[in-house]
Amino acid sequence: MTHEPLPTIRRLDARSLRGLAHPLRMRLLSSLRLDGPATASQLAARLGESSGATSYHLRQLAEYGFVEDDPGRGKGRERWWRSVHQRTMTDEHLLLAQDPEVRGALSTLLHEYATQRAQEVSTWIATRHEWSREWVEAADTSDYTLDLSPALAAELSHRVRELVESYRAAAPQDGTPDAAKVRVHSHIFPVRPRTDDS
Repeated sequence: MTHEPLPTIRRLDARSLRGLAHPLRMRLLSSLRLDGPATASQLAARLGESSGATSYHLRQLAEYGFVEDDPGRGKGRERWWRSVHQRTMTDEHLLLAQDPEVRGALSTLLHEYATQRAQEVSTWIATRHEWSREWVEAADTSDYTLDLSPALAAELSHRVRELVESYRAAAPQDGTPDAAKVRVHSHIFPVRPRTDDS
């Protein structure tokens, strides 16, 4: 399925964070980005929700600038939606915010991201037998534990992002046999050692 390229990044501020930090809105936006433009009814069927709920939350996403009408699609009163950006970025000032409302919205956002990513990995595990041997061998669900300082962890995050972004230019042409969208999850965070009584 071919989609026109989107502007790359939407940087969140406190207002747009509050507008996005809702589980269904996040799932709607993710579906539009991954699967392309759709109607509220199509999204409802995709996500197991009512079309009334998807329609309401799509309008909310539009109000905050995350989605927009796709005028090149649909007939009559059929309203198609598309994402405005490829991805969303949370800036440091939000991560460090002391405002309880902002912290609550950020917590909702991050927990929903974690839930969505866990679901994606679970779906891969459950359906891997449907993919070619090459895809099964190419996929990876590894984890690593390193001893790092905050500066080294930040450098690692930056280098991982750079490496992932370098593969956008290498994307195969439409119609390339066995090509697929690939999800890459990155989680870099400190952990406290477990004690004998924990």
